[in-house]
Amino acid sequence: MTAILLIDDHSLFRAGIAMVLANGIPQVQILEAASLEQALGLQQISPALILLDVQLHGMNGLEGISLLRQKWPPTRVVMVSAYDMPDRIEQARERGAVGFISKTAQPERLLLSVKDLLPHFSTSNDSVMMSPRGQVAYQLALTPRQQEVLNLLGEGLSNKMIGRRLHLSEHTVRGHVQATLGVLAVSSRAEAVFVARRKGLIL
Repeated sequence: MTAILLIDDHSLFRAGIAMVLANGIPQVQILEAASLEQALGLQQISPALILLDVQLHGMNGLEGISLLRQKWPPTRVVMVSAYDMPDRIEQARERGAVGFISKTAQPERLLLSVKDLLPHFSTSNDSVMMSPRGQVAYQLALTPRQQEVLNLLGEGLSNKMIGRRLHLSEHTVRGHVQATLGVLAVSSRAEAVFVARRKGLIL
């Protein structure tokens, strides 16, 4: 059974997220820890995904990323925060986190982001690609579908047009767009395109 580990010192948030994930993703085991120290002490588990709060009592999330990846090398670590902190998010990515999820995201958007990051939902393990300038550009947590959506955003298409192109409902496209904005740590479509071009993710 796929396991997801939630590391957050707010018990109400953990309970809420655990309920959303358990109801939205079949056959998933939700594990919880109130601190990094508690998480690192867990034995006989191998989570596929770790949702890690940026701001924790004791050792904070940024400091713990490398330790978590040492303990569980195949595991994907995603930073979670109620605040949009581009500098922290960038630091987290540099230390090995694959993306960022906002605590303020709607439940369906959070579910979509988590599903995209789970191995049996995602079809690609590639996290690196080459930019047009020949430099290495990190896709972070972008899934193949999110990359398609990002490419079409770069063409200036609306959600309705993206849906027609990808044979998806407009509602589904909206969810993918919001998840993509979260991964890129931006708040608008225009900013997403600007950041993606700067990072070499799209032409």
